[in-house]
Amino acid sequence: MAVVPASLSGQDVGSFAYLTIKDRIPQILTKVIDTLHRHKSEFFEKHGEEGVEAEKKAISLLSKLRNELQTDKPFIPLVEKFVDTDIWNQYLEYQQSLLNESDGKSRWFYSPWLLVECYMYRRIHEAIIQSPPIDYFDVFKESKEQNFYGSQESIIALCTHLQQLIRTIEDLDENQLKDEFFKLLQGEYFVLFLFQISLWGNKCDLSLSGGESSSQNTNVLNSLEDLKPFILLNDMEHLWSLLSNCKKTREKASATRVYIVLDNSGFELVTDLILADFLLSSELATEVHFYGKTIPWFVSDTTIHDFNWLIEQVKHSNHKWMSKCGADWEEYIKMGKWVYHNHIFWTLPHEYCAMPQVAPDLYAELQKAHLILFKGDLNYRKLTGDRKWEFSVPFHQALNGFHPAPLCTIRTLKAEIQVGLQPGQGEQLLASEPSWWTTGKYGIFQYDGPL
Repeated sequence: MAVVPASLSGQDVGSFAYLTIKDRIPQILTKVIDTLHRHKSEFFEKHGEEGVEAEKKAISLLSKLRNELQTDKPFIPLVEKFVDTDIWNQYLEYQQSLLNESDGKSRWFYSPWLLVECYMYRRIHEAIIQSPPIDYFDVFKESKEQNFYGSQESIIALCTHLQQLIRTIEDLDENQLKDEFFKLLQGEYFVLFLFQISLWGNKCDLSLSGGESSSQNTNVLNSLEDLKPFILLNDMEHLWSLLSNCKKTREKASATRVYIVLDNSGFELVTDLILADFLLSSELATEVHFYGKTIPWFVSDTTIHDFNWLIEQVKHSNHKWMSKCGADWEEYIKMGKWVYHNHIFWTLPHEYCAMPQVAPDLYAELQKAHLILFKGDLNYRKLTGDRKWEFSVPFHQALNGFHPAPLCTIRTLKAEIQVGLQPGQGEQLLASEPSWWTTGKYGIFQYDGPL
């Protein structure tokens, strides 16, 4: 296998990784501590003095963590027994083994950026689970829910559009549906919109805003034409070809499975569910499987609680079409057409090429998919190893052997990594816009699989 480049890290002063570790991560930790402070009375009401003491303990542990980060202390092993503790500590030992003796211990600014961020969020979780009886508390719950509530106008518009389209789909025969899909993929109608909505929904990433609100208060459908020039890689034609062929060749009793590896909750999760609904309604898929996080992660990532809570909120909306979507989604779950999965691998620091060794059960599950959609920046970083790849390196190569099934990554760029561009394209963007790959301005649909 070809030699892979070095990992992105905070060693590169002035880089996005460096600024994240120096500024954004301490800011997030401060907000987490503030969140616990603000819930002190709630903890007292539920648990009495024991709850107040637990809040103090969690804050003390998080304050210690913030100090470790800001003074660039060595990483310490996890101590609280949890389902992934041993795997985490083995990985920390492995990272230490990669260092020369002169380098000392693994530290915040000198370790791979991917490890640093994952370690920080895992330590936040450890501080909470070390503090019963508040060990159930999701420190990011409020911000995720605010993102949903602040995006109602866009959510209503999307739900209305979906319900109107579904009524049209029911009247189309197979050939008409095929013709419509080709129009849609050319940007004239809704499938292109849906995939673009799924992409631009990924701009709602609270970990990139230090936990500040990033709700969508405008009608995304009206903005899509303006956003199209900023899609650097557009492999949607491959997705249509793959899924339409699956539909045409599918036997009566067989299934077409699309897996969505989720990113953010709130508005982005709504866009993912609308896409999943459309895939079922158009019969491009017969099952949609969702993969979320087992613990609160990167501020806004989706957990099973977020998934169920959001569907419940949509179902109980006062808006007719929004409520209809929620009722339909609940029914899909009951019927087994939508399935939500948890797996600890998604909150480990490993790059995805390690999955066959670290989580062979998960890799075997992914191999059952006809198409896997990886949402968001963190998934892209893990797919490509979060390394200093040249812009023009093929995506297939950067995946470093991770090929469980045909896959597509849907991402707005918020990290200094991008592969698969035309020769000179990345350098040209860098010269004209030095921060082009960290602002979320540009997006990609990048496919790997049979053509």
